[in-house]
Amino acid sequence: MDTREVEQYIQEGLEARRLIDVEQVVRIGKVISEAYRKGRKTMFFGNGGSAADSQHIAAEFVGRFEKERKPLPSLALSVNSSSVTAISNDYSYNNVFERQVRAFSVEGDVAVGLSTSGNSTNVVNALRAARTIGCYCVAMTGSKGGKVEEYAHEVIRVGSSRTSIIQEVHIAVGHILSKIVEEDIFGQ
Repeated sequence: MDTREVEQYIQEGLEARRLIDVEQVVRIGKVISEAYRKGRKTMFFGNGGSAADSQHIAAEFVGRFEKERKPLPSLALSVNSSSVTAISNDYSYNNVFERQVRAFSVEGDVAVGLSTSGNSTNVVNALRAARTIGCYCVAMTGSKGGKVEEYAHEVIRVGSSRTSIIQEVHIAVGHILSKIVEEDIFGQ
């Protein structure tokens, strides 16, 4: 990779960020804030890099983003290796998040599935279960949307087909949501 290719990569990432639907992200942030005000929680889930992104975003709510405040209840469903491996072994990896959603969620929670393709079966299954329970469902995906669209109330589509760019923008959106929620609940 030479300097020209690096510059192109950076430009592609900047363009994908510029294409974020800002009104949609603010709307989702307000939904999350309202869920927290009602004593509900958020759950994040995805595979591979999206699992890591889910953990990162959930940690911003449980820990803090930019201000000292009380913790907010948020789960990343990829972190419990015993649950992940038991469900995968005894049922199917396709059910690994869906089983946890059924175990942990209640009506009014917010479920956020991250899938760069939008077609990860276990993310689709988890969103389907969450929607059935009465959770507000958000999908974060790439430009094509994918099968998650059928079960999500909101789909944040990143304007790129490159996995790395999509994941970088997912983290940026997670940070923006964290800031919206912190300011909305705890003030500026």
